[in-house]
Amino acid sequence: MAGNPGGMEPAEQDLLADLRRARRSLRLQAMDEPATAARPTLGQRIADAVATVMGSWSFIIVQSAILFVWITANLVGAMRGWDPYPFILLNLALSFQAAYAAPVIMMSQNRQQDIDRKAAENDYRINVKAELEIELLHEKIDQLREREVLKLTEAVRTLTELLERLALDAREPDAEGGRPS
Repeated sequence: MAGNPGGMEPAEQDLLADLRRARRSLRLQAMDEPATAARPTLGQRIADAVATVMGSWSFIIVQSAILFVWITANLVGAMRGWDPYPFILLNLALSFQAAYAAPVIMMSQNRQQDIDRKAAENDYRINVKAELEIELLHEKIDQLREREVLKLTEAVRTLTELLERLALDAREPDAEGGRPS
């Protein structure tokens, strides 16, 4: 039992030891470099900012207002010949915006996906470690319960022997004295 603490399989022992080492190294790494490890690059910050702005209601409202003004001004004729009805220039501007916005938003989403995946892996490791630690605790509690049951059994046996001796001792004087019961 000394080589196999708590009755765990060797693979579980190795996994638990690896998870404990990883947790310690991550804790030490976080103390050594708290700000530098999580600092995004300039491109990542720009991609996040663009995704944040373009994914907001204020962007949709402002863009809708600009489109409305553009179309209205061209239909009413406030700007002669600038962008007549099929709105070719407007289509070009919106296509240009979409051509650059989509990859930038995808970069931000990929970065967020990487962050989420790392968090999920960390959560998984924590859950596995917690499961193994709980299993160890259950086994320790079971061992304590077994020891207590053995102690209680021994105490009951001792008390039973004492009671039998007391009962025997109580009968012997009656038998010797010849008193009627």
